[in-house]
Amino acid sequence: MKVAVLSPVAWRTPPRHYGPWEQIASNIAEGMVKKGVEVTLFATGDSITSGKLDAVCAQGYEEDGTQDAKVLECLHISNLMEKADQFDIIHNNFDFLPLTYSGLIKTPVITTIHGFSSKKIIPVYKKYNSIGHYVSISDSDRSPDLDYLATVYNGLNIEDFDFVDQPEDYLVYFGRIHHDKGCAEAIQIAQKSKRKLLIAGIIQDENYYHEKVEPFLGDQIQYIGHAGPEKRNELLGNASALLHLINFNEPFGMSVAEAMLCGTPVIAFNKGSMPELIQSENTGFLVNTVDEAVEAVANLKNIKRQDCRNWASSKFSSEKMVDDYFELYKRILK
Repeated sequence: MKVAVLSPVAWRTPPRHYGPWEQIASNIAEGMVKKGVEVTLFATGDSITSGKLDAVCAQGYEEDGTQDAKVLECLHISNLMEKADQFDIIHNNFDFLPLTYSGLIKTPVITTIHGFSSKKIIPVYKKYNSIGHYVSISDSDRSPDLDYLATVYNGLNIEDFDFVDQPEDYLVYFGRIHHDKGCAEAIQIAQKSKRKLLIAGIIQDENYYHEKVEPFLGDQIQYIGHAGPEKRNELLGNASALLHLINFNEPFGMSVAEAMLCGTPVIAFNKGSMPELIQSENTGFLVNTVDEAVEAVANLKNIKRQDCRNWASSKFSSEKMVDDYFELYKRILK
């Protein structure tokens, strides 16, 4: 079987720090290679893969700002589509734009929908309902207008996350510094529970950071910048809990799975995919308010960290994800 895996070109695949779509595209590509599949990864030129790499740019547009994002995306997607007949199947991890080629090629395209940036993009997916093969990354993140082949949860390399049975006495916020991800709420919870909070992630909204985060920084609340894979493992693993107070219906939440793989429970607002990811009162707590989250912090002693690791390993491993996708490839090709 010859498979083309299409990754975005914002960041390297796999990413150096931020880049969830790129990370999953990498995990799919590497997992398929291990299965004996002939994989070509379409990504940035500095990407790393044990398969074949095909690239039209040296670096992603978020890492080399001299490039125009839309131009690069068009060159990148067309590069694959003009070679479509070389593959048995194309696995699209790059949103809706590649679908606009799918009626012009014979190679089937399976698309992992990593979330909807806006309802305005749904008409593109809807147009290709009859020939598209759509996969959601959680049951919660489905549009009633679309036909789905399956739900496949994002999968992570379990060996990349060390289990920590005895954590240190701090809470962690790990994600984009943006209202959507609830950094301000995490600060409130740390203050009310009188716990230290470490904040890690890229600043996506400068005004939000200056107004809602920066004024509270000090010994108790610390911003440590973005964290690459090694720092992430240490940061999540040694935390008493991950605070994930999202203000939107998040389609998955990679840091939630990553934290639990380290044995770290997650306190999250009960929105989007969180009820699918977290077993409330077993691997963390689903809450609706800041005060409920403060109460959850006080009850962390009731969570067994091994249960967090076991749950996440059974549901969110790269092996399980790759097996699920491989079965879908076979179904499509039949």
